[in-house]
Amino acid sequence: MEKLFGTDGLRAIAGQFPLDYESVYVLGQTLIELLQHHGFPTQVIIGRDTRESGVWLEQALVQGIQEKRGEAFLTGIIPTSAISFLTKKYSFSAGIVISASHNPYQDNGIKIFSSQGTKISEDWENQLEKAIKAKRKSINRKNLSLSPMDSFGDDYLKFLKSKFQAPAHFPKFKIALDCSNGASTFFAPKVFKDLGFVVITIGCSPNGKNINDGCGSLHPQTLAQAVIESKADIGIAYDGDADRAIWIDEKGKVLNGDHTLFVLAKFMKERKRLKSSFVVATTMSNLGLEKALEKLELKLYRAPVGDKYVLEEMIKLGTNLGGEQSGHTIFLDDCMTGDGILTSLKMLEVMSCEKALLSELVEDFEEYPQILLNVRVSRKEDFSHFSEISQAVEEVKQNLSDCGRFHLRYSGTEPVARIMIEGRDQNQIETMAQKIAALIHKYLGE
Repeated sequence: MEKLFGTDGLRAIAGQFPLDYESVYVLGQTLIELLQHHGFPTQVIIGRDTRESGVWLEQALVQGIQEKRGEAFLTGIIPTSAISFLTKKYSFSAGIVISASHNPYQDNGIKIFSSQGTKISEDWENQLEKAIKAKRKSINRKNLSLSPMDSFGDDYLKFLKSKFQAPAHFPKFKIALDCSNGASTFFAPKVFKDLGFVVITIGCSPNGKNINDGCGSLHPQTLAQAVIESKADIGIAYDGDADRAIWIDEKGKVLNGDHTLFVLAKFMKERKRLKSSFVVATTMSNLGLEKALEKLELKLYRAPVGDKYVLEEMIKLGTNLGGEQSGHTIFLDDCMTGDGILTSLKMLEVMSCEKALLSELVEDFEEYPQILLNVRVSRKEDFSHFSEISQAVEEVKQNLSDCGRFHLRYSGTEPVARIMIEGRDQNQIETMAQKIAALIHKYLGE
């Protein structure tokens, strides 16, 4: 059976294995057993995003936890990074987030943090998987009365506002926010308003089914239009659980996590806040970022795709800035995982200190033409097993030579093959990508 935990936890269609009630109940039980076995107190904190399935998944988790004499503390709807922060702050033995991030509402997922606010080890994931796959009996569901504690959200808000270090009389920029009808809805607008910014919101009316639906970081066009129409200074778009953020500059141009790393690396280096000459990104980051950082006498280190791999390499290299093109950015001095709202505050700090708009801050970053294609697959079989795919891949690499980059991988969270090609000629790389996409569909497509 295929591995259940991907690069960002367990994810599936809510109600189907391994996100049916019984499996999640078993996961809750097994997590408490693991904590007991390793001598940890059996206190766990749980948060969720706005998906309708989050309510009963939370019930299943808590029932499993309580039946093994564990204790669950609930935050209600809250960003993923808040659970990482709160787990460490209050010395919980584990933190759980019920969310499928940027996926549609039909999906959901479970991410588990250790007592240090980092993702749990692969060994623990394997033990949880083993228990879920071995489950044998149906569960007698209990109708638990669960109430979240508002103080957790208040603590998270205080933490965020404490990280904004702008000058005393900073510009009160007009911000257009797209909260993706997700977890940031109840936090981001308040943070920015409390700090004195003018805030315009879209994607802030969650109903359980509209999370990420034509809005948020995967669909920035609506926000770009709102920025132009409202004459906002910046647009900020989050995904469903608010662990990533992307930008719209004042001209309506979409900017991504590579731009974030460039702006923050330059700012942090100038103020001697960067702890090493390395910035960690992934294999998906644009070659333009690498070239721009070289001009700043900084080195780009590429980790495998997945914020947990970025974090691992940051710790090894002793650096405090890393992230992904998709918008996850990790500030290791502040938090052990990506936090879209925190990243927004950091970008606004740069704009405030430099008295510059976003388009001015990224002027020295020249992106190479890049194409990203996703192909839905029926299974994740090694691409080298198909000679026609292998031959096409070799042709692409030879054509690009030293003037571009090629990367082919499976998503760690979806049944998707991801093709990334960079080069000097947009038409050429699009043709290459379409050829490989067609071959993957031919041999592995749904």
